[in-house]
Amino acid sequence: MKQYTVAILGATGAVGTQMLECLNEQEFPVGKLKLLASARSAGKTVEFRGEQIVIEEACPEAFEGCDIVLGAAGDDIAKELLPEAVKRGAVVVDNSHAFRMDPEVPLVVPEINADDIKWHHGLIANPNCATIIGLVPTWPLHQLAGVKRMIVSTYQAASGAGAPGMAELEAQLAALGRGEEIPEPRAFAAQLASNLIPQIGGVKEEGFTSEEMKLQNEGRKIMHLPELRVNCTCVRVPVLRSHSESITLEFERDITVDEARAALAAAPGVKLVDDMAAEDAHDRFPMPMDTSDQDLIWVGRVRRDISNPEAARGITFWCCGDQIRKGAATNAVQIATLVCGVF
Repeated sequence: MKQYTVAILGATGAVGTQMLECLNEQEFPVGKLKLLASARSAGKTVEFRGEQIVIEEACPEAFEGCDIVLGAAGDDIAKELLPEAVKRGAVVVDNSHAFRMDPEVPLVVPEINADDIKWHHGLIANPNCATIIGLVPTWPLHQLAGVKRMIVSTYQAASGAGAPGMAELEAQLAALGRGEEIPEPRAFAAQLASNLIPQIGGVKEEGFTSEEMKLQNEGRKIMHLPELRVNCTCVRVPVLRSHSESITLEFERDITVDEARAALAAAPGVKLVDDMAAEDAHDRFPMPMDTSDQDLIWVGRVRRDISNPEAARGITFWCCGDQIRKGAATNAVQIATLVCGVF
């Protein structure tokens, strides 16, 4: 099997660290690994498959000889450095928002639109975490009955703000447990422990935030549905790393609850957990504590949308997925695997 020279840009962050683990778990054929980060991390070492890899400072020259580059840095760094990687012959899979809506860049969820990889020009974008988690179970239902509209509320974990967000929540929870004063928030707009924050991202048109508009804009591109309508409310919740979403879908054609359950049970990347009669709550429905540190999107609470005047054309469900893994790192490595034709 051919071996590839792989680089991770932003290798020391939460997503970059998870990308490294996913490369190993998915047995990606890494011949040489380059870990790129800021100057303050340069010189440190990270173990990968029994070898100590020295972290290098990210710069254009660092991409020389790379076949695959996984981007886990912020938008500004991605815009500055990743085109340099493409110029040097690498194929880039980027997790930032920098290139997602560029019409020349495929935006890919492998379970949905893997064929879009074929028209890449060196750059492939990884979608937003909440988009991935919501669309993986939406897609098989769309194939059955044609999705026209989505009403979504997201319950997004602290991990969406990276390692600083998780550390802040843990520090606040620890202070609460000790009866101490809560540290001032830095990663979030307000205290997250024992609280909900109904704003993620900056305010855009008509009072919606940038995070809320991503599901519509990215969903249209990924599912090739330019007329898809999405009403989304994004909320930060005091959960460490697994996002949850309540999703109501309106369809063009009739669909029964049994058909929806069957489609979800058979869908790639989905695990159906939907037995409200189960004795154990963990068998009744998905919860963040069960879906963290794994790669499937768990789906449950599948039921009819009783508010839809056309009773057979609305389905509601609940889903949970690990934001760092399938919502970011795992999806990127899956794309890289397809690029290399490993499977």
